[in-house]
Amino acid sequence: MKDLLVVIPTYNEIENIEAIIRKVLSLAIAFDVLIVDDGSPDGTALKVKELQVEFPDRVYLEERSGKQGLGTAYIHGFKYGLRNGYTYLFEMDADFSHNPEDLIRLYEACSIQGYDLAIGSRYVQGVNVVNWPMSRVLMSYFASKYVQFITGMPIYDTTAGFKCYHRNVLEVIDLDKIKFVGYAFQIEMKFTVWKYNFKIIEVPIIFTDRTKGQSKMSKGIFKEAVLGVIQMKINSFFRTYNKPHTYSTTSVVS
Repeated sequence: MKDLLVVIPTYNEIENIEAIIRKVLSLAIAFDVLIVDDGSPDGTALKVKELQVEFPDRVYLEERSGKQGLGTAYIHGFKYGLRNGYTYLFEMDADFSHNPEDLIRLYEACSIQGYDLAIGSRYVQGVNVVNWPMSRVLMSYFASKYVQFITGMPIYDTTAGFKCYHRNVLEVIDLDKIKFVGYAFQIEMKFTVWKYNFKIIEVPIIFTDRTKGQSKMSKGIFKEAVLGVIQMKINSFFRTYNKPHTYSTTSVVS
């Protein structure tokens, strides 16, 4: 039975895509991989199709026309996973900034320890970021502090994009109500899961900046996150959250 699906959105990741897929498939636990590609002109989807011949039952590809945003790519992938019966759905980057080995730790936090959402956290134990300039480290760290202050979420790494969800979470929160499409999507998902009172854990990871390909970060994405958080908080006052679980948050020491 299919159980674990790693969703990886891509746009121009030809330099990383084969290596990241092979690494995930080599792990001691059997993860399937779904690539959601937004019409990469560099041939990313073609490379994935080549790998599908080698791994026909473990590598999947969903192609979309043009760049439609990180958030919509993940939602597309989550809906695919739910339709196809996966129990645990993961999100991670294609550029090795997230260590595929940590997928196992996120999975165990949910499957063994019983959490509904496990977050690969850069900031739950200090600052664990490699190869970023200090200006970007400070921007990211204080962005999370800002989100904590506005929302009240007891989560250290509010913008983290390395996560494991139990399917129950994604079925309950109504993915069609998630509005942000850029990196603010990561904040909105955590905020919504927290408001629904699901059990959340932050698993400490070391984040390493990409060495191949180009970053997709932009000033527009950052602006969406900063201004959107306030609107998200205001909107939450007019929304009812049915709370199916007892909420707790903690960290796992590696």
